[in-house]
Amino acid sequence: MQYFNAFWVGGAICVIGQLLIDLTKLTPARILVCFVVSGVVLSALGLFAPLAEFAGAGASVPLLGFGNLLAEGVKQAVDEQGLIGVLSGGLSAACGGITAALTCGFLASLLVKSRDQN
Repeated sequence: MQYFNAFWVGGAICVIGQLLIDLTKLTPARILVCFVVSGVVLSALGLFAPLAEFAGAGASVPLLGFGNLLAEGVKQAVDEQGLIGVLSGGLSAACGGITAALTCGFLASLLVKSRDQN
């Protein structure tokens, strides 16, 4: 049942993103930012933890999970370091994922020759 819940919740998040692309004039970059901010807001309201417990990777792998990670990092850093934690907490919490994404992107750029999309 856990796999089913992860599948349909993750799929619903993707459907929302596709509907935003198809039915609005929002650019994909703005939609991605909306998802990250939604994760932060859900985390602040205390709604992300129950969603992640119910859906597992279906909620935590998409961009909502990244927003939650940033929010939790800031909250923990503020508790430990005070106000300066607002600036450093999100990045220090997400540094592993950011580094992995940059490294994989760099390696892909070395291995694959880019071509014109037209």
